[in-house]
Amino acid sequence: MKVILKEDVKGLGKKENMVEVSDGYARNFLIPKGLAVEANSANIHVMKTRQEAEKTKKERELANARALAEKIKGMVLVIKTKAGENGKLFGSITNKYISDRLKKDFNLDIDKKKINMSDAIKSLGTTEVEIKLYTDVSAKLTVKVEQE
Repeated sequence: MKVILKEDVKGLGKKENMVEVSDGYARNFLIPKGLAVEANSANIHVMKTRQEAEKTKKERELANARALAEKIKGMVLVIKTKAGENGKLFGSITNKYISDRLKKDFNLDIDKKKINMSDAIKSLGTTEVEIKLYTDVSAKLTVKVEQE
């Protein structure tokens, strides 16, 4: 019997996959537990519609991420802060601070978790920060720290 899985089933398949199982396994376990539905024409149509909607959504998100990456590519974020004689900052500039400044200065809402920094910025100068926008889509942002 062919069934469409509603959830991931270990050793059988992932959600939204159509699999062939024995009649007893389907009728006595998978369907009563809500793990699967019978693969009739209506359910197959619903599955294909969901898959197409998911694909369209991912394509749209990817296009938005690429457009945002192009926008970020030429940006320079200038941060003025207090520093000591040797160019060391009083405090540090973290990915959260950069995220807040991007929101304030450029109206870009980028999550702090997407900003990759090996360590917080602790000195004056220019630093390139990688922003991971989507799978395989990232952009480099130039952060220029100047003395106040």
